[in-house]
Amino acid sequence: MTPIQHRINAFNKLGGFLSQFSNKKIEKKEDIPHNDLFFDGFKHQLKLAQESNTWFTKDNILLSLENWSKALSISNLEKWTANLKPISEQKTVAIVMAGNIPLVGFHDFLAVLISGHKVLVKQSSNDKHLLPFIAKYLEYVDDSLKGKITFTAQKLENFDAVIATGSNNTARYFEYYFKNKPNIIRKNRNSVAVITGNETEQDLEKLSNDVFTYFGLGCRSVSKLYVPKNYDFNHFFNGMYNKKDILYNAKYANNYDYNKAVYLMSEFDLLENGFLMIKEDESYSSPIATIFYEYYDNPIDLKIKLHEDKEKIQCIVAKNFIENEIAFGETQNPNLWDYADDVNTLEFLTEI
Repeated sequence: MTPIQHRINAFNKLGGFLSQFSNKKIEKKEDIPHNDLFFDGFKHQLKLAQESNTWFTKDNILLSLENWSKALSISNLEKWTANLKPISEQKTVAIVMAGNIPLVGFHDFLAVLISGHKVLVKQSSNDKHLLPFIAKYLEYVDDSLKGKITFTAQKLENFDAVIATGSNNTARYFEYYFKNKPNIIRKNRNSVAVITGNETEQDLEKLSNDVFTYFGLGCRSVSKLYVPKNYDFNHFFNGMYNKKDILYNAKYANNYDYNKAVYLMSEFDLLENGFLMIKEDESYSSPIATIFYEYYDNPIDLKIKLHEDKEKIQCIVAKNFIENEIAFGETQNPNLWDYADDVNTLEFLTEI
């Protein structure tokens, strides 16, 4: 068996382990390697993750785990790595991870290890419980990974390349600090939806997943709408209504109340339905519990604008509007080969 096949098998076994944790149920299965050693411990890590970050609800953590368990199939991993060139020399790749949604840095972690390099991980304090436990499981299912995974809370040292994700402000710091190393530096991006007025009720209900999953905190979360002139927003709000229970989350409710108060005091025009506000605004990044929107007259002009602003946009959700669009309801289900910022991480890792 080739080294890459060994690594594929290890991550596939991890996918099997994670498949025990979903929003349908948490259930211990019989055929999972090292389950007696890890199952109960991982349940405890889920509890710690929820307690340390109230945005990390049980539902959101389990959704992330379920998505990763499906992604880590043999067929997906083999398709993703089919053209992966063997590396000429094993390097240490540092990853500076964000902490906005559960396991947001896992794809980079996976890419570094699957390509054959060592990984040095600096986690966000907002998401520090799940990945170290997952790494320990990987070391048990594949001995060759032992010594290749390091976590640090200190200043990064002794690394050959870096993948860093942060805000636009931290990206400037990253670009300066890591300028002498091969790097991928990711900045703020947001996702948009293009409404034509021809959407079905079901389309807009699916869009609610793109808006509300992970409380809208992900770069793949829709934070901006483009709508035709005279669009009836009642259709949009009807599609969002099935997510009304999100207001039971105290942190979300506090953000909703605060942002609504700010808008009202500033006398901004806005529409709202009791748990979501929409405001006309040219920005892409909207506050929690708020969606910005802009009107458009000409679809061609809008396509040109979206192309010109592609560095600010992660996903475009639409229905038969533009190439590379993502279907309603699918932003949080990327494939392994759907790279953040359209930067091919595997290609980068084979060339360092």
